[in-house]
Amino acid sequence: MIDPAGDAPGRRGLFVSAKDLLGTGITLLHNRLELLGIELAEERARLFSMLAYGGAAFLCLAAGLVFFAVFLTVLMWDSNRLLALAVFSALFLGAGVVSLLVTLSLARSGSKLFSASLAELRKDNQALTSGDAAKPR
Repeated sequence: MIDPAGDAPGRRGLFVSAKDLLGTGITLLHNRLELLGIELAEERARLFSMLAYGGAAFLCLAAGLVFFAVFLTVLMWDSNRLLALAVFSALFLGAGVVSLLVTLSLARSGSKLFSASLAELRKDNQALTSGDAAKPR
């Protein structure tokens, strides 16, 4: 004869364990999504500040170089004005080409966005797979 009272705690324990496991999984997913959101906000702030400071640096350096080139050209106006203009043109074009190559290199290297989240997910996956392998069957 089967004792219904004896089976109830076992079944109840199984359902409670499944419920706890589901709750843990949801909490883990929630934490990972929060981490993704934080990383996205940090990357957005980093990109905005990088663009702002880069734009300001570009404008200041460009204006300074142009004024310096004009100054030296005016200084050499009587003797070698064409040479001065040619040298400054070559320098500005060379700097532009180097900047373009650096920009293309940075674009090819990619972003490290979500790297911490992906590392955490890998650790979670390893913990789950090693936990399954460690349990006796």
